[in-house]
Amino acid sequence: MISFRKLILATVAVGGVAISVPALAQANRTWVSGVGDDMNPCSRTAPCKTFAGAMSKTAAGGEINCLDPGGFGAVTVTKSITIDCTGTFGSALAASTTGVLINTANVHVILRGLSLNGGPPTLPGTFGIRFLQGSSLTVEDVIVQNFVAAASGFGLHMAPSTAAELYVTNSTFVRNGATSTGGGINIAPTGTGSVRATLDNVRALNNGNFNMRIDTTGNTGPGVAVTVSNSRFDGSNGTGILVNTPVGTASGNLLLVDSVVAHNGGTGINAVGPTGFTRVGSTTITGNLVGVAFSGGSTLLSFGDNRLIGNPIGFGAPNNGTFSGADIPKD
Repeated sequence: MISFRKLILATVAVGGVAISVPALAQANRTWVSGVGDDMNPCSRTAPCKTFAGAMSKTAAGGEINCLDPGGFGAVTVTKSITIDCTGTFGSALAASTTGVLINTANVHVILRGLSLNGGPPTLPGTFGIRFLQGSSLTVEDVIVQNFVAAASGFGLHMAPSTAAELYVTNSTFVRNGATSTGGGINIAPTGTGSVRATLDNVRALNNGNFNMRIDTTGNTGPGVAVTVSNSRFDGSNGTGILVNTPVGTASGNLLLVDSVVAHNGGTGINAVGPTGFTRVGSTTITGNLVGVAFSGGSTLLSFGDNRLIGNPIGFGAPNNGTFSGADIPKD
């Protein structure tokens, strides 16, 4: 017969073991599924339900993958991570919120093979991808659409306060931003921040007041340098591409090649401010209310091989505009 004293000691021992059990280790690769559960460990055989649920169970530098098609919800990124749904349909319906928020120092984030949708017109999302802090963001094979809730909302809002890099390939931004100040892609570092960006095969279509904006308002850092190739900026309610560099702010540099800027409700390419340097080559600029324009001492130059014609098409007097100086030699 077990004595009362032995029973107490056994209980204490069991309690000690329970206290000393370590927390479950984070995995380098986790999985989400349309039929998963966030109470699961996010393994392949016991996947989670949402990106947010998998985030806390994935090690820094690890990867979240989609096991099968599903809607996996909005997520706030808190560490270096890859979210990759290549090979299946991985989406996030982000009504009344931001699809992917990145606001953690020194993180490197890769988003691949995703569809981010701001949701129904009655409860639209605010930002598709919002980058406020971190080291780099890579966006590959991603569709961002219907983030129209905020007047200043964007499909992609890159606004770091420190140095950051942006890489976007094979991605589409459509119908984002309200018609007043928002739009498709916004590259606008704050404080002493800076952005170095490369965009290739990007489509910004039918967005709010801008399909793409490079803006150094309030920025005193090294500025912005953007290279864009093989891309389209079509059908915004306002400007196709704006490079805005107010007096006393950092420089904004854009190299645009092998692209199309067409059928925007305002100016196709508009360069404003004394520290803006925009160079355009092998690009078609047509069907816009105004083709190209520059003001405030901005530099807007051509390599001499662009097709600046038909602005606008079918109504009003021709208003193609002109570049700010002589053609740039190619050699």
